[in-house]
Amino acid sequence: MNITKNTFGELNSENVYSYSLENDHGMKVTCITLGCIITDIIVPDKNGNHENVVLGFDDIDSYLNDSPYFGTIVGRVAGRIGNAEFELDGKQYSLPKNENNNHLHGGPEAFDRKLWAAKEFQHDGEVGVEFSYCSPDGENGYPGNLTVHATYVLTNNNELKISYSATSDKKTLVNLTNHTYFNLSGNLKNDILSHKLQLKSNQFLELGENLLPTGEFLEVDNTPFDFRNSKAIKEAIEGNHQQIQIAGNGVDHPFLLNDHHNEEITLVEEQSGRKLTVETDEQSVVIYTSNMMDDSFEIRGTQARKYLGICLETQGLPDSIHFPHFSPCVLDVNEEYKTSTTYSFSVL
Repeated sequence: MNITKNTFGELNSENVYSYSLENDHGMKVTCITLGCIITDIIVPDKNGNHENVVLGFDDIDSYLNDSPYFGTIVGRVAGRIGNAEFELDGKQYSLPKNENNNHLHGGPEAFDRKLWAAKEFQHDGEVGVEFSYCSPDGENGYPGNLTVHATYVLTNNNELKISYSATSDKKTLVNLTNHTYFNLSGNLKNDILSHKLQLKSNQFLELGENLLPTGEFLEVDNTPFDFRNSKAIKEAIEGNHQQIQIAGNGVDHPFLLNDHHNEEITLVEEQSGRKLTVETDEQSVVIYTSNMMDDSFEIRGTQARKYLGICLETQGLPDSIHFPHFSPCVLDVNEEYKTSTTYSFSVL
């Protein structure tokens, strides 16, 4: 196993570094200090061909100007906060609005656009990078000086393990996720509509017209959102369900997970034979089928378009600060936010 450090580019006169983690089987994960972005995941198909299975760019400008959160850590709070405001211990907080009337993925110039400190390491059977960032009190409207760590570990079992931790000196909100777009066809040969998804989930969150949760948990039975048995993404989208239409003719919904660290999320692309298994301790996963992606930019020579990638965003429920019956995303002083997700790659 080995790790290679290179200069990826420059931001505000500071170097942006890339770290390429490689195991003994040729699986390779490359990430950069800008936003902890995963730029590449190289894995074999059923014939042993190694190809990239995530969406990303090769330069800083594209990430700053075109990226819909490709590969990044988003925070302090993933997803939308309605009306860009919340109340905590009787105090009202206003956040910047960066998606209509909402606050999305931590706001403008959030974790995805920060330069993180990085420390590489290597142990028996694994190699990794620990990223860290100190978010000052008041950044994007959030209270508390928040110290965040995100650690990426590659194992010899073709697993990418992502773990998060955070502490704050004031009560605040935290709900982190990684926003990688996966496409298992390899090097964007096809879109993700024929990918087959399976979820251990009986319920999903209903969304309103503004893509905010209504607070209602809906049963997946007899809906396009029933992925308890593996089915192609296009089957869900073709269902013409009202919730599919609301999300731009696709999926952009939180699913409650029935199980944890037990193959609760699987994604398969049969032509390449690649399989991705996701296991987490998080309560839910937001499945996003890139329905909002426009064609105004290119991704390494491929024209961007809808359904080119799928995000599997393991996290707490979005906008939970406004719904007492959701699990809270409140982090108290002297508490530690801690969660992890493992992405395992294999072939059929």
